[in-house]
Amino acid sequence: MSVYPGAFFLSGLGLFSILIWLVTAAACVYAFILFVKLARRGIVALDLYIHAKNLEIRSTYESAGKGEFR
Repeated sequence: MSVYPGAFFLSGLGLFSILIWLVTAAACVYAFILFVKLARRGIVALDLYIHAKNLEIRSTYESAGKGEFR
């Protein structure tokens, strides 16, 4: 036990290192949020691409006239 007031901040974990830890934690949370937004945008783009390709395939291969395959 220390006799000096504020010995917790002067030993082991200093106030500066606690601030650095908080900034690092906040940056990690922010990076995770940005990654989730990027992943959601990528999923939407992939869905649009698949939809467009399906429409293209349908228009190319299912566009035969009514009397062509009798």
